[in-house]
Amino acid sequence: MDDIVRQAMAKWPNVPSAYGWLGLDARGNWYLRDEQAQAAGAFASGRPGAKGALVQLEKLVDFIQRNYEVDEAGRWFFQNGPQRVFVELEATPWIWRVAADGSVTAHDGRPAQVRAVFTDEDGRVYLRTDLGFGLVHTQDVAGVADAVEAGRWTPQAVQAAELPVREGYVPSPQAQAGGR
Repeated sequence: MDDIVRQAMAKWPNVPSAYGWLGLDARGNWYLRDEQAQAAGAFASGRPGAKGALVQLEKLVDFIQRNYEVDEAGRWFFQNGPQRVFVELEATPWIWRVAADGSVTAHDGRPAQVRAVFTDEDGRVYLRTDLGFGLVHTQDVAGVADAVEAGRWTPQAVQAAELPVREGYVPSPQAQAGGR
């Protein structure tokens, strides 16, 4: 977490949390969700306009990613100064990129060590790593197949609907909080 964020938290300790205003999609992209986007539906609904506006400013993306954390309830958030902005997840809290050499990095560029590999009923691939649990980016599924064929990884079958409870994350803190 950035020092400036810690300082703001100490100066203003009682700022209310925000729900529904930020989303992470299944490709590791961040979206800002104004009232109109939220009115269009849930972030992961697939409804036109529900995702909101893609965050394209590199410095803002970097700031969000440096201050992206999880609370004790499995709700992922961006600590924006003194305000905790809970993140709506289209899929999982991490989106993994798999390089040709089999190395894995998170959507924020951090390297990760694979501990387990999973596939769901729709063929999506997930990794549990030393950083946590996440979905493999669709462009990198072939790299996973290479690792499986080489005997480096052995996938286990899972049901997608069971993953949030099983892996301890909340896909929609806004829905959990009653739509605040």
